[in-house]
Amino acid sequence: MMGTWVAFLRGINLGKRQVKMAELKACLEAAGFSNIKTVVASGNVRLEAEGKAEAIKTKLEQAIAARFGFAVGVVLRSEAELTEMLAGHPFGTLDPKADVTRHVLMFDQKLPSGMTLADRPGHTEILRIDARDIYIAGYRQPNGRYTEGVEEVLKPLYARLDKGVLDTMRNWNTIEKMLA
Repeated sequence: MMGTWVAFLRGINLGKRQVKMAELKACLEAAGFSNIKTVVASGNVRLEAEGKAEAIKTKLEQAIAARFGFAVGVVLRSEAELTEMLAGHPFGTLDPKADVTRHVLMFDQKLPSGMTLADRPGHTEILRIDARDIYIAGYRQPNGRYTEGVEEVLKPLYARLDKGVLDTMRNWNTIEKMLA
């Protein structure tokens, strides 16, 4: 059965790992995916595909590696999963006047159950941890940056995860555009 999927590519358009969105779209069309739409030039792709998530993820990673000459990890979400993520309003508790940036850190597999992370109020806050997603608010700091404290807050999580766990972070504004 054909379904709508959203693929978040990790680590493209950094250094020598350049991928033009028009070339990515052509690559994925050639691999048999349809109704492809890229959103922002950081590797966000909505597409239609037939099959199960793991097979689609593998097919995407193989097609991209074959075309561009380097491996790219893909964090995949179904349309239903993304709809549920958006409907959950994970940032609803934030002060609408706060100078804050909203991000979601997405993983390709389930996080350890009962995972908690100590946040830094007014700096880097963990708003919610779901099975494969962590919702993060980064407050503007005196130096003008928002997310430089994220790595420190996430250290205990990465200490518990296997080395092969794939993750990628996206600005919530991008997530909101993915199904539009």
